[in-house]
Amino acid sequence: MESPLALYRRYRPETFTEVIGQDHVTEPLRAALAANRVNHAYLFSGPRGCGKTTSARILARTLNCEQAPVADPCGECQSCRELARGGPGSLDVIEIDAASHNGVDDARDLREKAFFAPVRDRYKVYIVDEAHMVTPQAFNALLKLVEEPPPHLRFVFATTEPDKVLATIRSRTHHYPFRLIPPRLLSTYLTDLCAKEGVTIEPAALPLVVRAGAGSARDTLSVLDQLMGGAGPEGVTYALASGLLGYTPDALLDDVMEAFAAGDGASVFAVVDRVIETGQDPRRFAEDLLRRLRDLVIISAVPDAPATGLIDVAEDAGERLVAQAARFGAAELSRAADLVATGLTEMRGATAPRLLLELICARVLLPGADGHDGVMARLERLERRVAIGGAPAASTPPAPAVVPAPEPTPAPAPVPEPTPVPDPEPSPAPSPMPDPEPVPAPEPAGALALVDVRRLWPDIVEAVKARRRLTWIHLTQHAQVVAVDSVTLTLGFSNAGARESFDGGGSAEIVRQAAIDVVGSDWKVETIVDPGAQPAQAPPPAAPAPDPEPTVAVEPPQTDPTAATRAREAIQQTRAPGSDTTGDPRAAADAEAHPDDDDIDASGLAGAELLQQQLGAEVIEEIKHH
Repeated sequence: MESPLALYRRYRPETFTEVIGQDHVTEPLRAALAANRVNHAYLFSGPRGCGKTTSARILARTLNCEQAPVADPCGECQSCRELARGGPGSLDVIEIDAASHNGVDDARDLREKAFFAPVRDRYKVYIVDEAHMVTPQAFNALLKLVEEPPPHLRFVFATTEPDKVLATIRSRTHHYPFRLIPPRLLSTYLTDLCAKEGVTIEPAALPLVVRAGAGSARDTLSVLDQLMGGAGPEGVTYALASGLLGYTPDALLDDVMEAFAAGDGASVFAVVDRVIETGQDPRRFAEDLLRRLRDLVIISAVPDAPATGLIDVAEDAGERLVAQAARFGAAELSRAADLVATGLTEMRGATAPRLLLELICARVLLPGADGHDGVMARLERLERRVAIGGAPAASTPPAPAVVPAPEPTPAPAPVPEPTPVPDPEPSPAPSPMPDPEPVPAPEPAGALALVDVRRLWPDIVEAVKARRRLTWIHLTQHAQVVAVDSVTLTLGFSNAGARESFDGGGSAEIVRQAAIDVVGSDWKVETIVDPGAQPAQAPPPAAPAPDPEPTVAVEPPQTDPTAATRAREAIQQTRAPGSDTTGDPRAAADAEAHPDDDDIDASGLAGAELLQQQLGAEVIEEIKHH
């Protein structure tokens, strides 16, 4: 059983209407054929595999059709059948490979045979392929024949390099430049062809086939033929295409882009290690990464680019790209693309491509402070967060210095009594600003949705950590965002003790300042006890008393000095004899690194009160009968 012909031979066009992507050439040729205004010599130029030689055969077939002059061959006469796909060929249509017949002797032989009349058809047509390989001497030998041919003679020169064709020959021909086939048109053509062949192909695999073909119909069909030959019962899958063609899987590109967005260097270099361990080429990975950055740059400027076909990707991949572009800004993406493009140039010919790839990733991870582009990237990140609510970044005021106590400016005389010092005990006031009237702050930077605030909440928490570690512990252990509007940010706490400690320690002001710096919104921070945010309660530890007498859980009063003294002494006794922080350099360094951690000791709370205030715990006392 004979093997089938290659796809590009089985589906070679037989009429100009079947030629795809070359309407600027085929339509004028069809009009000239229908009006019987065909020139004696043509020059078809363009990239390989775009239809030059095929169009020359169609032109010869149409010229010699029995129904000529017509725009398309009839396909029924003897000449049409001989020149059809898989036909034996015609004696009056001569194809010459100029790569091997490019000398003066070959030109003289052609010139002598050209004056003989056609064997049967109307015209004798010479198709000279790879015409740029003909030497200048051979072209000079053909010059007179091409300039003044006999009435029955037609020339078609096909070349990929028209500039190498002798200028005097070009001036005597009608030049038709062929182009690469657009990716969208080629994808549609491949889908129809797979349907004719009865082969299933995944939508995500089509862009890889089109990309490998580089706009050439013949090269694209050769790639598809290879994939069809190696496909299993499930057809041509994305995994098969990416593996055989050597492209980086989308999963790796998604992972590295997510790591870049989060500034996670560990994940970035883990992806690089996976690239090397799976045997992929670091240069190809860098090329695919640059192409991904290019797609994200376009999406950042045109959000509906995947839907409109501006970027040739599958539907699910388009949604992922839109989500990734939203995590960057145009300046950030442009800066990263410039760094990868520069590094890719350095990788060509390098002996250590992995090392250069890691250096490229390290440059992308660096804070954007390298010149104008880096500064613009950092500013853009802040502006993008401010603009999430829809307000322009210019309307966002700078973070003002907040004065927690009101200052009576219009009073002509100084206040006689001193300002009361806040009591170290937890204050019942829920905020540093107890007046519920609207604060005369500048207008807010747009109303953020709850989902937007929760998405930016990790950045706000990190900013709080740099200001006060105790507030950061409250936010990470007990609190979550439950509501937000243009004025108020409401935090829900898992228990009343944690909420009271947060409000009484001035943590609301810390969160407010962090929100101004990160998001640009001047919120009034309010707190509630949110039962839905209640963490899973661990069972209380069993008392190690051997006495089986029952124990009673009692809530000690807040003012019991005996219980407070016992708890504080118990805490002091748990420390090792040499664990005094004044003599421990590590403890002193930790206290210096986090000075706000002393808020717990400076609060003046006893041990039982501290446990109840910070953790909402209940103290269980053992009652013994004497």
